[in-house]
Amino acid sequence: MLKIKIPKSNFKEREYIIHILLNNYLGLKYKIEVSSKNNYEIILNNGNKLIIEDHFFCKFSKPLLYLQKKNLPKIVKFIKNPFTIEDDIPVIYGTDKFLIKEYPNKLIECGIDIFASSFFMLTRWEEYVNKIKDKHGRFPGRESIAYKFNFLHRPVVNEYVEMLWNMLKFLEINQKRKEKKFKIVLTHDVDSVYKYNYILSGTKELVGDIIKRRNFLVFWKNLVSKVKFHINLQSDPFDTYDYLMDISERLGIKSYFFFHSSTNSCYDKDNIKYLGKLAERILRRGHYIGFHPGYKTYNNPKLFKEEKENIEKVIGLKLRYGRQHYLRFEIPTTWQIWEDNNMEWDSTLGYADEEGFRCGTCYSFNVFNILKRQMLKLKEKPLIVMEVTLACYKQYSPDQMKEKILNLIKKVKKYEGEFVFLWHNSSFNTPFWGKYKYIYEEILRKLIL
Repeated sequence: MLKIKIPKSNFKEREYIIHILLNNYLGLKYKIEVSSKNNYEIILNNGNKLIIEDHFFCKFSKPLLYLQKKNLPKIVKFIKNPFTIEDDIPVIYGTDKFLIKEYPNKLIECGIDIFASSFFMLTRWEEYVNKIKDKHGRFPGRESIAYKFNFLHRPVVNEYVEMLWNMLKFLEINQKRKEKKFKIVLTHDVDSVYKYNYILSGTKELVGDIIKRRNFLVFWKNLVSKVKFHINLQSDPFDTYDYLMDISERLGIKSYFFFHSSTNSCYDKDNIKYLGKLAERILRRGHYIGFHPGYKTYNNPKLFKEEKENIEKVIGLKLRYGRQHYLRFEIPTTWQIWEDNNMEWDSTLGYADEEGFRCGTCYSFNVFNILKRQMLKLKEKPLIVMEVTLACYKQYSPDQMKEKILNLIKKVKKYEGEFVFLWHNSSFNTPFWGKYKYIYEEILRKLIL
């Protein structure tokens, strides 16, 4: 068993991040002791020692004092050392100091504050102190430290874990690490169950094609689609559920469908009357159903609970996982709402405007309420990429989209992580999405290779 000595200040924060990295991710046994020293000391049974310098929490004598914008990293350096598995590693907090001694016992002194850097990424306290929001009240990916210093595309916490493990191996640890296996988490946010719920459905879009977008070709294609549906020449464009399940089953995986039904904002759709039969179709085939809370629920506990209970009554199933509508999220409020409603995992934390690793990891992890200073039972499965980010926000071509997604898959596979992928049921049979449809199947084929 490892002995880990840590300073007394900010004990709960330190205890949490050590638990995630050493227990959750590496599966190691250890015992924590309080030390009068400022640094982290990891002492192995053989007497060898790893010292990780504290460059963050030691600066704050009382809890929560770190939660100020001035404490965000001013610069992120990229350094090399013999224990990293990439060409270099980002240093969010710390220095490039790195010493190795081999006599009389092996000793490593590491200037990278792996624990504070990982805590920064996983807890997202950055988003609590930086109050910049987009028009939907979301923290923009382009405001993040990871984007500004060009490591959003890297699962940096996984890199820290590998570096930590390699140092422990050098020090001749006598424990085996937890085995991980690459996994696909294929999700579909059902914002609108059907496009043409009634005779006037789609009229607003048609008017927008002419007046707002001035695109007469798209107007014509949408009009033809609407007419064909109403005269029974084609199915509803958003009724892609069997198609999605067919593809998943051919590849030996399951799909998660996250149901949405709310009338509390103009960004919500009242899907409630369609959910019962659709849920039966999905469950009968062995796929999964989760919750997609409405636009205003991310900081409203009462509304969240009401919407969840309404859907559960219709489908006859307790909902345990899902994702917030529009990826609206507030640290730590939203996580606490999910915890209080007995949710098992959330998968909201990917940016709407940028693909990549918002939490710096491709592993699930128990979340931490920074204000209560408490680790929750709730887990986060970080969203790696959604099709809307690449096609709409960044306006990539199909080939560009494919390249970006495959690069992310490659990184997740390298760390045997979870590739959490979002493709809406509505992103197939419309004039805009038609050209991207083949990408979905190609990406999934690549995923299982």
